[in-house]
Amino acid sequence: MEKPVILQSQGQQMVGMLHLPEGEGPFPAVAIYHGFTGTKAESHRIFVKMARALVAKGIVAARFDFRGSGDSEGDFADMTVSGEIADGIRVLDFLEEQPQVDAASLGVLGLSMGGAVAASVAGQDKRVKSLALWAAVAKFDLFESEPELLDQAKKVGYADLNGNVLNYSFYEDARTQDPLKWVSKFQGSALIIHGDADPTVPVAHADLYYQAITGKKEKLIVSEADHTFNRQDWEKSVIDRTATWFHKEL
Repeated sequence: MEKPVILQSQGQQMVGMLHLPEGEGPFPAVAIYHGFTGTKAESHRIFVKMARALVAKGIVAARFDFRGSGDSEGDFADMTVSGEIADGIRVLDFLEEQPQVDAASLGVLGLSMGGAVAASVAGQDKRVKSLALWAAVAKFDLFESEPELLDQAKKVGYADLNGNVLNYSFYEDARTQDPLKWVSKFQGSALIIHGDADPTVPVAHADLYYQAITGKKEKLIVSEADHTFNRQDWEKSVIDRTATWFHKEL
């Protein structure tokens, strides 16, 4: 079963999709966090396919648009990393409330900036048993690598990223975030996947995560793959490996 769902986070509406296996459960569950300017479907619907792969292995999946993204309430301009971390924890609350979910078997999966959110949530919320990071941002100075955008944000209060207006408060908040510090506190298992031709988040970020994680961990570097695994064989490899990982670890 796949059904649209709505929850409230910090007084604003978040819109998502809940994917449920057949039967009463309780089943393990995975919260799926999209990337910067992304949505709950993500590029070439990879999150839809991922959620369905999890369901096929008897795992509940929840895909949500962070506030200010996709169909959710709020403006992208007001988005911050700390706000998305709060949203991510709220999705775990939502999953814990579902009668079909085994609250002792929760995982999180994040792509790109959503990976940084997932790593931070895993380090802060002891309900998270297993973690998967796809092309995850490890250091937020990455967002300051385009000085002209940063200068624009400083001068007028916001940057224009291809039509996405982003307030300078995003940069101020991001400087206070350290997903590597948080993930080092995580006691569960972690799967790290990254393309070695990623033009957006360098593959070195995967190495930083691998070094920071102290528990059980595995790393998959996908040869020639880009940031969102935009080729059928890359996509299949990433989805299959992640679904198998969560089936084993949750």
